[in-house]
Amino acid sequence: MSAQAAGPDPEHVIRLGNEFTEVVVDRVRTGNGVRLRIRVPSSGAEIMLCPLELEALAWQDHELFSRLLASPNGPESGPPAPEDAAQRPDPPPRPEEQVVRHPGPPPRPEAGH
Repeated sequence: MSAQAAGPDPEHVIRLGNEFTEVVVDRVRTGNGVRLRIRVPSSGAEIMLCPLELEALAWQDHELFSRLLASPNGPESGPPAPEDAAQRPDPPPRPEEQVVRHPGPPPRPEAGH
């Protein structure tokens, strides 16, 4: 690593905003190399991405972002997109939702036999 200390690089801060949100993007030096940090000041959400993760992001098309924005707080925050729902099997029930079925008593023998 270079002689520079780890932390934000104040020369490389970008603020982007529109009527829906504002994000702050900056370059951060870490012990594992340079990362791109994306922060959402209104929610406190933050992610740091390495160059390989950024490359993988560049491979995506805008359809991925449309699906992500359909439920921005995760899969439980809204219904899946119609094209996704048909392709995915139902998730297994959570342990607290599983119903335990007991076989019950054995069948009684018929009378007279």
